Amino acid sequence: MTAVETFTSARGTPLSKRGERTRRRLLDAAEKVFSELGYYEASIVKITEAAAVSQGTFYIYFESKQQIFDELVADLNRRVRHAMHEASAQGASRAESERLGFAAFFRFTAEHPALYRIIRQAEFVSPAALHDHYAKIAEGYIAGLRQAMAAGDIVTADPEVLAWALMGVGELIGMRWILWDGAEPRQVPEEVFEEMYAFITRGLGTSGGIRDSSSG
Repeated sequence: MTAVETFTSARGTPLSKRGERTRRRLLDAAEKVFSELGYYEASIVKITEAAAVSQGTFYIYFESKQQIFDELVADLNRRVRHAMHEASAQGASRAESERLGFAAFFRFTAEHPALYRIIRQAEFVSPAALHDHYAKIAEGYIAGLRQAMAAGDIVTADPEVLAWALMGVGELIGMRWILWDGAEPRQVPEEVFEEMYAFITRGLGTSGGIRDSSSG
């Protein structure tokens, strides 16, 4: 079901495997530079230095600092959604899918804490990229919740409201215990995760994958 990504140069021509690797290196460098310096202090020079490529090479793949920032937001979005989808798809119930999906989200953000910093910058630098980031996550979430409701796996409610509420839970829990805590390794403590999961299952009208017949 996962579509094959096709990447192009700044002029729209398909990239070779070598070109894709260089583009990936530039995005990884941009993730580091934007996270550490912020958008306004970051520069194409600093990104190319971090990627160990020339400025001329940069312009083969991206037209500007703004374009690579927007593509970085989209890239992080694709990768975190992929990680969450792959994990949650293993769940035998919606409750189990939530558990696996949240665990995957926290693993990704622990490996890429820049996700928080870059998305926050997007609010001011590229509001359209910010809205697209959350809308794409919500879209898949809503579909999964709607399917679970139809199957009687969770309570019947407005799936859009539930999706955004659950997204808020994950983002703020991760921010507090992964981004702000500063402890190594970066991770949500087990007791925090279990408390969060209990809260989620109560809200969804299910307990550890078994729906409470008295709810809904």
